[in-house]
Amino acid sequence: QVQLVESGGGLVQPGGSLRLSCAASGSTFRINYMRWNRQAPGKQREFVAAIGSGGTTNYADSVKGRFTISRDNAKNTVYLHMNTLKPEDTAVYYCNADALISGDPDWRTYWGQGTQVTVSS
Repeated sequence: QVQLVESGGGLVQPGGSLRLSCAASGSTFRINYMRWNRQAPGKQREFVAAIGSGGTTNYADSVKGRFTISRDNAKNTVYLHMNTLKPEDTAVYYCNADALISGDPDWRTYWGQGTQVTVSS
């Protein structure tokens, strides 16, 4: 199994910044893509950003130019740098990762428990 633990959420004023972290741990594994998704109250979970093991990134249109995804492969950690935050960015932010565990022939997607981000004055 692979465990993903998010951190860094909190309350921030509109226009402010936050950095989220998501660290993967567990059995011997390889990770390919790591992603951030979010779910606002009453809405479906949506994609925010993704980064491949080689550094390729893509973003939802709603966060382009404001959010930056990065990763430290040595630490199996992905980050989400969020700038110019808006009230509509309020959501629980979840990371996920596509991982291959030693002894398992299939790549699987693992999810963290989420971290709350609230943007409000």
